[in-house]
Formats: sequence, structure tokens, C-alpha cells
Amino acid sequence: MISFLGKGFYLQTKTIIKPMGKFYKIATVLIFCYLTPSLSKSQNQMDSIMPVRGLCIAAPRPAGVEAFSKFIIDELVPRKINTLILRVDWNYQFSTHPELQDSNALSKADVKKLVDVCKSSNIRLIPQINLLGHQSWAKTTHNLLRVYPQFDETPQVKMPEKYEWPNPDGLYCKSYCPLHPEVHKIVFDLVNEICDVFEANAFHAGMDEVFYLGDNKCPRCQGRDKAELFADEVRKIRDNLAKNGRELWISGDRLLDGKTTGYGMWEASYNYTYRAIEMIPKDVMICDWHYERADKSAVYFAMKGFRVVTSPWRNPDLAVKQANDMMDFRRDATPELKDRFQGMVHTVWSDAASFLKECTEAKSGKKVTGLSQWGCFDKLFERIGELAAGK
Repeated sequence: MISFLGKGFYLQTKTIIKPMGKFYKIATVLIFCYLTPSLSKSQNQMDSIMPVRGLCIAAPRPAGVEAFSKFIIDELVPRKINTLILRVDWNYQFSTHPELQDSNALSKADVKKLVDVCKSSNIRLIPQINLLGHQSWAKTTHNLLRVYPQFDETPQVKMPEKYEWPNPDGLYCKSYCPLHPEVHKIVFDLVNEICDVFEANAFHAGMDEVFYLGDNKCPRCQGRDKAELFADEVRKIRDNLAKNGRELWISGDRLLDGKTTGYGMWEASYNYTYRAIEMIPKDVMICDWHYERADKSAVYFAMKGFRVVTSPWRNPDLAVKQANDMMDFRRDATPELKDRFQGMVHTVWSDAASFLKECTEAKSGKKVTGLSQWGCFDKLFERIGELAAGK
């Protein structure tokens, strides 16, 4: 946390983490500082070329909070990362709906440790709960539909003992029914509680890879326009957040036409939800993810009036190209479009502990080659640093 005092002086809180056997002792100190012109210019340059420099990763489990806090200070701060999206889902001890929490979930005190570290590091912390889609994975039904099976959009599709893709049911991940009269009361309780405890001014709802929507056997959704169903759900989530001055972030794949673009059914939509782009509020932030090619759909989102970040995953060369593209988009855009190109958010799809292990191994000299989450992360932010330096 930084408080400016004028004439280049400022107070900064800094979190110090000291190893104590298997644990860490955390202390916060107040530092009186002077901002030199060169440091100020460097930070301004970074913000100018790439306003959002983010990481999206699963929230740590309780036993990993201290190590993750140290990771923030040791790895995120030096790379000038200013946005951290933590996929919480059911990994929190919800007071509003304790029946939905995982058995080994973060406490309020655990979350406050992460909040304090991010505040002291000037990092915007954004919690995520996957909404609408991703209510199951492989053969496992996640907590919302397990506890409230009446919310299932496709109850006739049974979870297999052994999951395979493709399958006759087209099962990838389950969705909740967006028109069930009771679903939003519970969902918004969770969203509001997690935003409060994270002291967040934004929330990420996921909403990617929604394959089950407007099912023809759903008594509420059958026959409905899938684009309207998707747009209405985005709008409901957005309006709930706006009541408390918070903004909505979502993945952008369901807003792209998979057939016309050739992007396919994963990074774009085959079930016609892409028309929802004309129906949702323009203040929604779009995370435009592409993992196989450096597709230029960020331009499409910007031209439709949305702010957008590009999200790579595990291909270092592709991430570098995407960072270069984002730089070019901002440099070559009209004044009206420029600030809609917001920057880069690296995505990690393993658990937090596994990613930290990759980091430790790389720091210990293990050679990182080919597809690698850590290698991609490292190269992406190395390149952003080079771009800020004019290289």
C-alpha cells in the first residue's frame, strides 16, 4: 500500500516474511520513501505500455498460504505484476452457505493474509468463482450441483464412472440452469461474500466453455435463444456487482463465432452464444484466451466497445508474440480504441502448489523447455519488461 505525501515523498507498507522452521513469520513495516524521477518514469512507462499485467491461478489451500504470500513478494512484485486473479470456487469457508465449502478450505484469516500482502505490493486482488458453466469436471460434480441438484441444466446426463471425450452426451462440464428461480439467491450470496472478504472491487465469473445451455429437455430453458440466455446471465451477475461498485470480468470465448472464425468449439462458440456480444454491458472486462495461435480477437472485442486482456497459458513463444501484439494494438490504435487494449493476464491451470513447485525447480537450475506454464509465465513478463525498456 502506497500513500503519497507530495513532492516525491511517500509512505509505503512492506510485508517481510521470515522463515521459522516449516512456517513463516509475517510482519508489516512502514517505510518513508522518496520517489526518484527515474523510478517514477519507469513505472509510468510500464503502466503506459501494458496497464494490466496479471496472473490468474487457483487460490492456494490453507497449508500453502504462507508459501504463496512469499511467492507474491519474490516473483510477482519484481515482475511488476499488478493484478492477481485467484480462482476460489469452493475453497473458502463460506458463512452464508457453509454447505458449499470444500472440506479443506481457506478461512477468513487465510484470505486476509493474502489481501494484506497484495495491498502492500500494490497488486489488485480479484477473486473468481466459476458461474454458469464448469459446475463439474470429468466424473466429478462440483459442490453447487452436488448440494443443489435441482439447479442442474441437464439432470438427464449422468456422471460417468470413467470420463472420456468425446462422449454420446456431449458432456464436458455441467452448467446450472440460469432460469431456476432459486439459483441466483445462493450464487449471489457467495459472490458478495467472497468479494467482501477479498476487499475486491472486481470479480471474475469465468463463464468459459459453456456447452450446456438452453437444453431442449430443460422445462425452463427449452426453446430459448442461447445468446439471450447467456447475455441475461452476464447482465444479472454484472448488475449484482455494480450495486457495490464492483466490475465483472469474464472469459471471452462464448462471445466469438467458432465456425466463421475457425477458432473451434473450445476457444469460441458453436452453440450461437456469440450473438450475446451485442447484448451485454460494455463495462464488462473480457479475458481473451488463445493457447494454440496468436489470434487477434482482442481487436474484435475492442471494436465492439469492450476492454480486453489477452491470456496465454503454457506456450512461451506464443505468449511473447501475444505480448508484442498487445503492444502493437495499443500503439497503432485510435485514441478511442487504445485504452480498451488493457494488457496481459497469464493463466495457470494447475493448483497453486504445483505452479510454485515449477518455479522452485526452475530457480534451482532445472531446464525449462517446450510447453511449460512456468516457462510461459517467465518469458511473458520478461518480454513485457523488455517492451517497457523500449527493446
